[in-house]
Amino acid sequence: MKSRVFFIPASRADGAEVLAEKARAVLRATGFTASLSPTDFTALKIHFGEKGNTGHIKPEWLTGVVAEIRDSAPRLFLTDSNTLYVGSRSNSIEHIRLAWDHGFRPDVLDVPVIIADGLIGNDVREAKGDAEHVASGKLASAILGADALVALSHVTGHVQTGLGAAIKNMGMGCASRAGKLDQHSVAHPRVLAKACRDCGLCYDHCAASALTRVEGRAAIDNARCTGCGECLVVCKHGAIKVRWDGDVRRIQEKLAEYAQLVRRHFGPRLACLNFLLQISKDCDCMAKAQPAIVEDIGICGSLDPVAVDRATVDLILERTGGRDPFRKGYDADWSFQLEHGEKIGLGSNVYQRIDLA
Repeated sequence: MKSRVFFIPASRADGAEVLAEKARAVLRATGFTASLSPTDFTALKIHFGEKGNTGHIKPEWLTGVVAEIRDSAPRLFLTDSNTLYVGSRSNSIEHIRLAWDHGFRPDVLDVPVIIADGLIGNDVREAKGDAEHVASGKLASAILGADALVALSHVTGHVQTGLGAAIKNMGMGCASRAGKLDQHSVAHPRVLAKACRDCGLCYDHCAASALTRVEGRAAIDNARCTGCGECLVVCKHGAIKVRWDGDVRRIQEKLAEYAQLVRRHFGPRLACLNFLLQISKDCDCMAKAQPAIVEDIGICGSLDPVAVDRATVDLILERTGGRDPFRKGYDADWSFQLEHGEKIGLGSNVYQRIDLA
């Protein structure tokens, strides 16, 4: 039987109150809350947006989702895990303060913020895997401590995965810092010496101290490099490039396998809502306002993370007449995560789209 994906047209121009009701309608249509009980802990997995980022999901859009879940299970919390790179989301204190700054406060949603992998990202639980790459996933402790999960994903492009949506939100976003390193570690960037201006920005953003100055140019120590990709995004001169080869495929396959560990833990108590609003070239880890690369489309929801991501891409391609804005951004083939996800049982690329009024 085809996985069901529910879709409702939406735009930022609708306003927060209308968007909140539309998101609630999509979640209700999935049937997610029927599996909940009053004593369950429900994690709302979200990206709070890096400092200065404006594309992230806004808390006011989630009031309906919160109300829908609270009617069945009042113990819910907003959550994310700490970043591999150094920044405003690399420890829980600054991470929570940033969430507050972006409006995720009790007076807006009346939902606490819990950073899932602890104070400095080392609150980790192991989850055994049986797929091709991941024998044991390192997931954030509070994620595995929850009884149910809703992945609230802002759809974006991404320098290494091509697409950032439900699978990435679950796979990378629910991993601890060690889990993120595990997923990134197969891809080491390279420096184009002629393009490097030795501005020093990449040195400041390298969490592993793998970038050093050699003869007036940046150089990467492959023994230290974790492959997090932060230097790729911050370089203003295009001097740092990924050694793509098969690495993009492996990263995405690991991503899907981590997401499968999350789905296996929650079973039917997992729902995915994708917000196709202010779709940007880069993910919400970018600390700046990013323009939309395609007009607002709407909100998708499903109990199947592969199906909801496939439907998301199909909706975008419909809107653009087949032009792929993600491939234009970084030429990273995003389909690997969907293909591998289906192969390992994460979900299905075959779906039935049900449009909501």
